[in-house]
Formats: sequence, structure tokens, C-alpha cells
Amino acid sequence: MIVRKNMGRAKSLLMLLIVLGFSFATYNLVSLIIEHNKNEGLVADESFGGRKVMGSAKSGSKYHVALTATDAAYSQWQCRIMYYWYKKVRDMPGSDMGKFTRILHSGRADQLMNEIPTFVADPLPEGLDRGYIVLNRPWAFVQWLEKADIEEEYILMAEPDHIFVNPLPNLASRTQPAGFPFFYIKPAENEKIIRKFYPEEKGPVTDVDPIGNSPVIIQKSLMEEIAPSWVNISLRMKDDPETDKAFGWVLEILAISDISNLLYFALEIRYAYAVASALHGVKHILRKDFMLQPPWDLHVGKKFIIHYTYGCDYNLKGELTYGKIGEWRFDKRSHLTSPPPKNLSLPPPGVPESVVRLVKMVNEATANIPEWDSLNRT
Repeated sequence: MIVRKNMGRAKSLLMLLIVLGFSFATYNLVSLIIEHNKNEGLVADESFGGRKVMGSAKSGSKYHVALTATDAAYSQWQCRIMYYWYKKVRDMPGSDMGKFTRILHSGRADQLMNEIPTFVADPLPEGLDRGYIVLNRPWAFVQWLEKADIEEEYILMAEPDHIFVNPLPNLASRTQPAGFPFFYIKPAENEKIIRKFYPEEKGPVTDVDPIGNSPVIIQKSLMEEIAPSWVNISLRMKDDPETDKAFGWVLEILAISDISNLLYFALEIRYAYAVASALHGVKHILRKDFMLQPPWDLHVGKKFIIHYTYGCDYNLKGELTYGKIGEWRFDKRSHLTSPPPKNLSLPPPGVPESVVRLVKMVNEATANIPEWDSLNRT
């Protein structure tokens, strides 16, 4: 979650406003997402943005799972669930998972150090992060790549709200990382602003892939090249008023001010990684089967990661109640200051299999993770 420094210690009223703001922001994206899903399927063999989605290079090499996180309660409980399912699927047939590291960019150890393998990265120097923790993410990767002993040849960049739902093979090749194409990353529609960071002499704007930094499987040596550029472009984008205006469609859709700014910088970091990759001549294999995003993706099928970033709200008839809180709901932003309770109620009949599977996986993890109710509280 993207929050200003020390947000975890804010007063309860402010926390409530943030919860409501995030919920409102999510629902204002609904119509856009529904319209997109009418026109774009989420299967691996469809074209995307005029490019054919390529198949796996099937390198078979192990990849290291790298999870960026903060020490906020909201981040911690998601990390614990994510790590639980990593351990469950790591050794299953078809998996190329290697070791796991939580890259903690809060600059200090926390209470999960003995539970999850963790590398503590320093935040950016005072003032450079502009008060937004998310800008520490690429800088944390630079430190980890320089200082850590990483055995695997490849790296999977992941986030706390990812759950491994099927064993994930190495989808990358030596020259091409694999990434998930986000429908709202549209370099060609923002060519004027992209050209400020990716000049014409570097090539056509279509060289900038419609991806973010996560989920991406990438060869370690390529990531070592890209990461410093990712840091620099992230900071330059944050400082450029025209970039804010060019990506302002996000703020307009969210229809709120301060909260939308918090959400916006996640988009900015994704664009920064896409541009940095293009600057180094790196093209990604686009895999729509890399992950699914309930409630919009209805079936798990052979996809590999559940990304539970959107709220799931339904009435008791099993109908999606987008635009308002449902009689049954699961939304990670309902649990900003403490973990969700064990044994969440299952959705009513008629709710898509993807949502049911998500809740069952959360329940299994919380039932088996020690001290679930006592740890990870703000």
C-alpha cells in the first residue's frame, strides 16, 4: 500500500477516511475494467496491443522470488499469506521456484524477520522519496542486487497481494523477461510524455512494453542493468509536472484528490520500469496467464497468480454489486491496521470460482500461520 511516512500511526479517523477513499477509488475503476474485459480476454494466446503474446521459453532455470514490502501491518499480513502459499507450491511438479526474499524497504527489522527470509534495505535519503514509500521500491532492488548472495540466475518480482494458485514455471528466456500486460499501461497513448524519458533516437514508443515491474521474471544480469535506470526514471517522473498531467486520467477516474495521488504513484513506478527496460533494449514476453484479478477474472484455470487488488462485493444472490459495498465482501483495504480474521465466510452461491478460490486460500493460510491474530497489528 502507498502511504505517507508514519501513516501507520495516524489517528483512527484518518485511517477510516483512507479505507473509504481506497474503496471509492476502486469502484470508480469498475466501468473502465468491465468495458476493457468485454474487448480483451485474459488468455495467454491472444494478441495484446498489436503484438502476439509469446509462449514460454521454458528455460527450466530456477528463479528467486523477490517480494518488496514495508513493515506496516497491512503489508505484513499479506506477506505472510503470500509466503505460506509459496512454500506450498514451491516443490510441486511444474514449479521452477528457488529461494525467497522479502525486500523490506522500511530501513529497519520487524517482527517477521524469523518467519520470512528478509533483506532490510535503506530508504532513499531524507526528502528524495517525496514522502511516498513506493519510491523506495526500485532503490531497494538496487541495494538487494548489490549486497545479497542470490544463487538463482533469474528473479521473480512479486508483491504482497499475490497468491501462487498454480506452480509457476520460469516463463522467461535469457534475452526476454516475462511480464503481465496491464490494460491501463498505454505508452502509445502517452507518447509525448514517454518521449521525455525515452527519446526518439532510442526507437519507436511501441518498444515500451505495457507492463509494470511486477509480476516479472527476469534474468538477474538484466535486472542489474535495468534497476539503476528504474530508480532514476521513477524520481524524474515524480518531479515532472507534465508527467502528472499526462497520467491525469487516473486521477480523473478515481475522482478524489489526496487518496488518488497515493494510488497514482503505483502506476508511475510501473511506467518507470517499462521505460527503463526499453532504454536497455529489453522486450518482455507478454503472458496474460501470468495472473488473474478477481472479481473481473472469473476462473482460475491454468493461471499462476491471484492478484487480489480489487474489492469483491456481492449481494446474497451472488451478483456483483459494483459501485457499492455488498452484503458479502472481501477487500484487502478493509484490513489496514490489523489482519483479516480467521475463517472468513465463503461467498454466496453464484459468485465466480476465482473469488471462492481466493477466500478459501486466505482461510487456509490464516488457519495454519502461527500467531495469526496477535501479530501484524498497527
